[in-house]
Amino acid sequence: MVLKKKKEIQVDAFLLDQQQLEKLQMFSKAGEQNLASLLLHCAELSDGIQQIQCIKQIIPLVKKMDQNSACDPMVKACLDVLGETYFSLGAKNPLKKVLASSLKGLPEQFMTLAVQSFVCCLREELKTTDVYLYRKVLDNLTSCMEDFSLGRATIKNLFEEVLQFLQKSLLDIQEENRQNHGNRIVQTQLMHDLLIAIKVSMMLVQKLQENIQGSLWKHHESFVWQSMCSLLKSSTNFLTDATLLQTVQTTSGLAVILFTKAMYEPVEELPALVSDLLLGSMKQAGVPAWFVSNCGALCTEELPDSVLLFLCHGALAMLEWKNGSMGENGEKLLLDIASVLLSLSSELKESSMATSLSRILAIWTNSALAALVSGSPDLKIKLNGNSDIIGKLLEYIYTHWEHPLDAVRHQTKLIFKNLLQIHRTTVTGSNEKSDPFFARLIKRLLSLEWHVKGKYASLGCLVECVGTENILQLDRTIPVQILDVMNDQSLAPYASDLLETMFTNHKAHFTLSIQESTWIDRWHDIWVSPLLVILCEGNHDQTTYIIDYYLPKLLKCSPDSLSYMIKILQASADANLGSHSTRGALGALMACLRTARAHGHLELSTIMSNGLVSTECIKQGLVHQHNQVCIDALGLLCETHRSTEIVSMEEMELIQFFLMYNLNSQSPSVRQQIGALLRKLFCRLQESSQVLYKLEQNKTKQELLENSTKRHPLGILQQYKDFMSSVCDRLFEVLFPGSSHPTRFSALSILGSIAEIFSAPKGQAQVFQLDQEIDSARVRTLIQCFASTFEEIKVLAFGLLMKLRDVAFNLQDSENLDLLFQAAVDLSTSTKPYDCVTASYLLNFLVHHKGLQHISLGKWLEHNPQIDENISISTVEKNTLAVIKLLLVNVEEEIFQAKKSLLQAAASFPMYGRVHCITGALQQLPFNNLTLIAEWKEMVARLILMSYKLSAVVSPVVQSSSPEGLIPMDSDSESSGRLQMILHEIQPQDTNDYFMQAKILKEHCKVESEKLADHRSMENICTEMRGKERQTCDVTAQMVLVCCWRSMKEVSLLLGTLCKLLPSQATSEHSDGLITVEQVKNIGDYFKHHLLQSRHRGAFELAYAGFVQLTEMLSRCNSESLCKMPEQWLSCVLKEIKSCDPSSTLCATRRSAGIPFYIQALLASEPKKSKTDLLKMTMKELISLAAPLNESSSVIPQVHALNILRALFRDTRLGENIMPYVADGIQAAILGFMSPVWAVRNSSTLLFSALITRIFGVKRGKDENSKKNRMTGREFFSRFPSLYPFLLKQLEVVTNTLNSEAEELKIHPSLFLLLLILGRLYPSPMDGTYSALSMAPFVPFIIRCGHSPVYRSREMSGRALVPFVMVNEVPQTVLSLLEGLPDSTSPCIRQNNIHGTLLQVFHLLQSYLESKQLVSSDFQQGLGDIITCIGTKLWLAKRTNPCLVTRAACLDVLVMLSTHLGKFQKQGMQLFGFWEEMNRVISDSELVSSIPYSSAVPGLIQYLQSITKLVISVLLVTAGPDIQDSSSPVAKKIAKPSLSIVHLLHCEFHEVRLLALEAILLWLKQRNSKQIAEGGGVLCLLIDLEGTLLTMALKEKNLQCFCKVLEILYNMDLRNVLPKTECSVNMNPNELLTWSLNIVDTSNSTEVQSIALKFASKLLIHLLQNHQQLWPGCPNGGQSLQVLEALFELRISEEVLKKWVQLIVYFCGDEQQTEMLLAAAEVLKSVTSFLLINEKLILGLSDTLAMWKCVVLLLQNEDLVVRDAAAEVIQVAQSEKKSSEGTEFALRIVNAPMALDLAFGILCEQLQRWGEIRAGVLILLEWLLGDSNLKEDSETSATEEDDYLFDKGEANFWAEELTHVRQLSKHLLLLISMTHLTLPDQRELNRLSRIALGQAQFVGHLLRELPPTPEFSKTTEFTRLAIQNERISVCLKILNLLKSDDTCKNENLDK
Repeated sequence: MVLKKKKEIQVDAFLLDQQQLEKLQMFSKAGEQNLASLLLHCAELSDGIQQIQCIKQIIPLVKKMDQNSACDPMVKACLDVLGETYFSLGAKNPLKKVLASSLKGLPEQFMTLAVQSFVCCLREELKTTDVYLYRKVLDNLTSCMEDFSLGRATIKNLFEEVLQFLQKSLLDIQEENRQNHGNRIVQTQLMHDLLIAIKVSMMLVQKLQENIQGSLWKHHESFVWQSMCSLLKSSTNFLTDATLLQTVQTTSGLAVILFTKAMYEPVEELPALVSDLLLGSMKQAGVPAWFVSNCGALCTEELPDSVLLFLCHGALAMLEWKNGSMGENGEKLLLDIASVLLSLSSELKESSMATSLSRILAIWTNSALAALVSGSPDLKIKLNGNSDIIGKLLEYIYTHWEHPLDAVRHQTKLIFKNLLQIHRTTVTGSNEKSDPFFARLIKRLLSLEWHVKGKYASLGCLVECVGTENILQLDRTIPVQILDVMNDQSLAPYASDLLETMFTNHKAHFTLSIQESTWIDRWHDIWVSPLLVILCEGNHDQTTYIIDYYLPKLLKCSPDSLSYMIKILQASADANLGSHSTRGALGALMACLRTARAHGHLELSTIMSNGLVSTECIKQGLVHQHNQVCIDALGLLCETHRSTEIVSMEEMELIQFFLMYNLNSQSPSVRQQIGALLRKLFCRLQESSQVLYKLEQNKTKQELLENSTKRHPLGILQQYKDFMSSVCDRLFEVLFPGSSHPTRFSALSILGSIAEIFSAPKGQAQVFQLDQEIDSARVRTLIQCFASTFEEIKVLAFGLLMKLRDVAFNLQDSENLDLLFQAAVDLSTSTKPYDCVTASYLLNFLVHHKGLQHISLGKWLEHNPQIDENISISTVEKNTLAVIKLLLVNVEEEIFQAKKSLLQAAASFPMYGRVHCITGALQQLPFNNLTLIAEWKEMVARLILMSYKLSAVVSPVVQSSSPEGLIPMDSDSESSGRLQMILHEIQPQDTNDYFMQAKILKEHCKVESEKLADHRSMENICTEMRGKERQTCDVTAQMVLVCCWRSMKEVSLLLGTLCKLLPSQATSEHSDGLITVEQVKNIGDYFKHHLLQSRHRGAFELAYAGFVQLTEMLSRCNSESLCKMPEQWLSCVLKEIKSCDPSSTLCATRRSAGIPFYIQALLASEPKKSKTDLLKMTMKELISLAAPLNESSSVIPQVHALNILRALFRDTRLGENIMPYVADGIQAAILGFMSPVWAVRNSSTLLFSALITRIFGVKRGKDENSKKNRMTGREFFSRFPSLYPFLLKQLEVVTNTLNSEAEELKIHPSLFLLLLILGRLYPSPMDGTYSALSMAPFVPFIIRCGHSPVYRSREMSGRALVPFVMVNEVPQTVLSLLEGLPDSTSPCIRQNNIHGTLLQVFHLLQSYLESKQLVSSDFQQGLGDIITCIGTKLWLAKRTNPCLVTRAACLDVLVMLSTHLGKFQKQGMQLFGFWEEMNRVISDSELVSSIPYSSAVPGLIQYLQSITKLVISVLLVTAGPDIQDSSSPVAKKIAKPSLSIVHLLHCEFHEVRLLALEAILLWLKQRNSKQIAEGGGVLCLLIDLEGTLLTMALKEKNLQCFCKVLEILYNMDLRNVLPKTECSVNMNPNELLTWSLNIVDTSNSTEVQSIALKFASKLLIHLLQNHQQLWPGCPNGGQSLQVLEALFELRISEEVLKKWVQLIVYFCGDEQQTEMLLAAAEVLKSVTSFLLINEKLILGLSDTLAMWKCVVLLLQNEDLVVRDAAAEVIQVAQSEKKSSEGTEFALRIVNAPMALDLAFGILCEQLQRWGEIRAGVLILLEWLLGDSNLKEDSETSATEEDDYLFDKGEANFWAEELTHVRQLSKHLLLLISMTHLTLPDQRELNRLSRIALGQAQFVGHLLRELPPTPEFSKTTEFTRLAIQNERISVCLKILNLLKSDDTCKNENLDK
């Protein structure tokens, strides 16, 4: 359902001048209608659309005239007027087109007359001499030639004059453009005129060729020939002029070829001429002289690349390629163009050129297809898929299919598609599907990784050629592989497009080839079944993208598949409800139904009535734990195919249910989706209501009788109204005090949608209006939203109040408004930064009130009676002016005071708030229609002056060299010297002694303010507004700094806003603008000064925000002096950077501070469509400074240049325009890295980092080596060709320093950077043979880098080698590397070299084993050779090798091989040999004997970890059935490993133990989740470990190991563990329990505490359950002794149980870490069925309720993961309830708000089951009251309020106290009414009543003590009291209920 806006067509009417009117009046007759009177009537109409109707009557009228009336002067006069009118109308006016199409129908006899009139008019037009009016003439010429016979005839008659005009216009516009150089706006306009002029001349030659051809060419003196020569010459000039816009050059390229084609004879030789031009092989001799004289610039050998490109375009577009009309020359030209274009592709890197090139190549493929149809056999051979040209084109495609520009990628796809067609055309007749070219392409494409975007489009094109079935035969799993890729949003659209192409093609193939209907099942198996599996179990992103991109396409292709999907999902929907991380079958069903309904495949009524899904099922969806399932269920209700479908009662009820539990969503995207979906529903409601109103109006009595059985329209409308009313009630209800930010955001945005959708246009019935639902309390609620600390809430509330402002002001009395205004003025000077934002919104709201002047402003300002009485001035303008005046007066006085003491200002009246409010007020003024121009001008001047003054006061702090540490508060003598220095440094403005002695302002403030009050002017009203409570406050350094930099920020934003007031047509003279050019220039200088001198990052970043507004305004401005300012500023600052003058104030530290920002702002404001000359000039300068050629030049300019380049490369606004400079940037960074100066190296590193991001994209994941941020070597070097020789040369230099035989340590600084870049490339099977940029030369250098003495460099070289070795060459490379390793007897063994080589072997092998070639026989062979070769170098892994680091590296290679071989179980005799060797390596290792080293030995830990991994890997293999069951002697020998897992557990090094424990845990989890078969190899490794682990648990000292031991014990079966406790650790189960609880108590590690609690809980429940089972089983009195002993052993003491409950309560505390909270949730879930919902109270009431309270607390935790974990408790409870009661449907997988509601419900039910209602209700009432101590709270909040500058109040941003209060009270009231509860024990009731009444009185007292408008001045306190107030009143209500029941019953008893 798409919401469209209707477009209104506007037509400008034409007017006739006096002369024309008189002419027509002469001929018009009063009584009858003739042509003249019709035209007169038409001219009198003022509406263009009516004029169109009138013009359409002209021709019918003319056709009625007789033959002779052609001589009638009236007709001549009318045709003259029509001609003049036609030429006066604008090109885009619809009247012009209507007039032209009417005149087409003019009868023959009038044609000559009409042509005469038009000729006359056009001749006048052609006399135009003003260059700026040429455009109108050109437009008229265009419209005459466009399908308008009369116009064309006119041009034929004036052919020479038109030619002359075009010739003149081209020259004039070119000259005018030259004179206006630098004035961008005028130049742009002229360029567009020039473009039109060239297009018109081409049109003239194309459409009127008969005028040119014939005898005109025979004598070169003829006028037409001369004009054509002139046009050709001008076009050539434009083509070669690089200063013109690219579009002009492109069109000139077309024109040159077109004009030459028209003039050249013989035409057959034209292709040869063009070929010579393109190849630069022009021989002057054979070429006509006229061509040389006009196109001499093109006859050179070396044409610029761009000119060549545009000429190719011209040839392709203007020559005739079909039906072989150009013969052999044409075919040669076609091939020449291709080779020229392909050679250009490596030269043209600028984005616009690259785009043009790709488009022209696509045009070439179309031309080639056209030429092939009738081409020679030779051409077919040259364009065959195996030919050279096609090969190079494929190279181009592979290089550009991942290009960052969309346009290039799109054209690349077209080129590929056309290439396939070209090949098909060349091989017609043979079988396409088995064609070797296609087969090779498919194989190559499939071997690519799926993250290559180009793969998808190309495969899609191939599918269309060879069919899906053929591709699936190669690999059946392709559909699943593509669906797996849809995790990634960047790939999802490509993947879904490919899938669509494939399944559509497959379906078509099946329907054609298979007659019966069985094929649909096969199709479903391939395309639908995998989708359903993923929808149920896939992760969040994957399922979301599949539903968005894939599902609609699938249903569109095969709507019948829907029933198949529903049938499968329905079957498992009840069992598989999903979880918080998966959708389950229910979620998948919702998604499918939603998509089906939204695309019109299903109606909701059908879904409900056919029982496809029940209402209960949708309800479960609406409150599902998985966000997206909720959204899909809501989408199912809201999205329909028809926008007027009636909304049913069920839908309305379900929406109301949804709103109860889903407004508090923490995810912004979910909130956005909810808003959008409900908006669709409201639109549907609104539109269907309009249909219903119409139905109602059009009904006759008869219809009413007939339809009385159906739903009555009025009835439905009433339901709509009630529904909308209840929705609004719910939304206002949730804006209660303390409601969370997400709730407020959702409610306000939905209310905003309602206000917008149901706003009534005049005279239209409206089903619902929001303003009728508004009362004064609701207005107050909305105004209170301004106090929220989140600005988006303020924005939404403000927007809503603006829509309802009339109602809102009517409902507020003047006293209230006065208080609000007072509050706003107070807040504007608060020291809390977010208060001034609140003040700004309040003021912006109040200025719309008509009576503001009288109510509030009158107190502060004297009246201006003229302004007051003037009715034409808008309320907003009057009020805004007055408010700004008031704020300005105040801030001016405050600046005056701040000059005396900045500390005083920071503590009492930071000025930034006032300025913020001024900026806010200005931003909502309608500047285009202000009336009080003079007053505003004066105001603007004052504001600018004030800004400069304020800036002067605060800038010393912001510009000091240490702005962050301003006033240390310490006063000890040691630091006082340092303090004096700082204070002197930033002292310039401060004459006051506050800065000379660091004091705390307490009493001081009082004295000072009294002094001030005495001599203060009357208009300053600061103290009156400020109140007394501010006096005692400490001034901290943070306060002063915040005051200063925020003031700077606000000044910058105010000045930026003021700059926008300059009208775009500004001139230097006095104008209507509110701000003058002079003022703008001064503001520019101000920004320049601050950006280039500020030291505080906050300050210059904020000055930048204002400066950007200024530069954007300058770029749009018409004044030449202003337009040129950015250019002047740029050249000034570059000059200053270059000069490196010692007196320069530029900051060379802090990454050049504000300089990069300054330059960024100037460059980013340059228009995108321009030639970006400033960028080019700046980059050229900066690159030359960043990589200086001579060493002697100064360092500072280089540092600045590197820093600025970094900022520019990071700026996304410069987009693709900066890419051509990337290669130079990389070179500068790498060369800078070698500088001896630290500053240069530092800046180079930062620049390098920015460039890596710019080239390879922003890193999204944590994986350093993921394929995402990488590029193939070919793509990298073809995009940055200059880096190829540079990197190669650098590598050579680096490796030469490494390979010197001398032993000294030489490290080359740039090695690391080189390896970083090379490691980011990856190999591609597409790297073909054509590329001049082969990767092979890099390999030997990278291998040599492995010999570096730096460990990290060796590691990097290992990674960097992988991309340079093709997969099929890996075995060979690995073998040669291994052979290069020394033998144990070699004389010179260099461990660094060995280590580097082993790392390279490791990484190469890793990539090889991960590749897709695992199945081929070559792979097996290669692997075998590698294993044999490694066998000869095994000494490196044994003790013979003294170096532990290289031993570890060698072992890592063995571990990888062992794991791989073990996984694939490729058993053969040679592998037995391999395992035998591994056993030898292990038994030779130190693990078997003892370890003779201490852990300080380098590499020891690494070695131990590697050998342990090898042991574990070998243990796994040898425990497998293949070796255990084998009879061969070797196998028997292997089957007894030299080390067991227990041996590893006893090792003294904890790293070894940890690895062993991790392995055991993994095997355990696999066994528990049934991933491994019973009796498999792993299981025998797990036997008899319990005892060892228990012993370890008691003795283990290492925390990580201890944690793992506990986790293993927790995952083991306690029935196996407990029998071992006695013998191994001498404890009975109870003692083990006590021990584990003690660990929870005493440990400092949250990880240990969490796992220990889980283990203890599991143990405790196990013991309790066993106790329960044994006790009832014994016959009375005759318990056997063993049973009694067992019972005694199992009995858990009261203290232990109490301690356990206390620990759980402690774990659920608000301030605990997430890990502990999750552990508590898991424990609670595990005990739910046994303790929380058991029929018996096992723990006693208070403990059980304490645990329930934990559940309630966890359900309100701020962390979503914790809430989801706690909701699982409710899931368990609901599932048990469903199975025990057998109810049809119970909500199980629910979100936290719903779970909280259900929790209270279940708890109340349980109280009834346990028979503990009375005691339970009292405890719940105490919960309701809350256990807070009000007195303490109010005192702490009062002190906190002032302590923290940025404190945002309460910590938990999700939980809402009142939600929980309301839900609990709802269930309590229900319980009381159901059970008619009586409380015989009055004491408890009275005690609670007393507490509640006492609290009520205290809260009332505190509320009365608050100042007026406390919601703004004391927000947190006010909110807390309001919440407490409601809690108490609810509690009292319930207590009264209980009492009243009670007293009634007592009275009855007395009677």
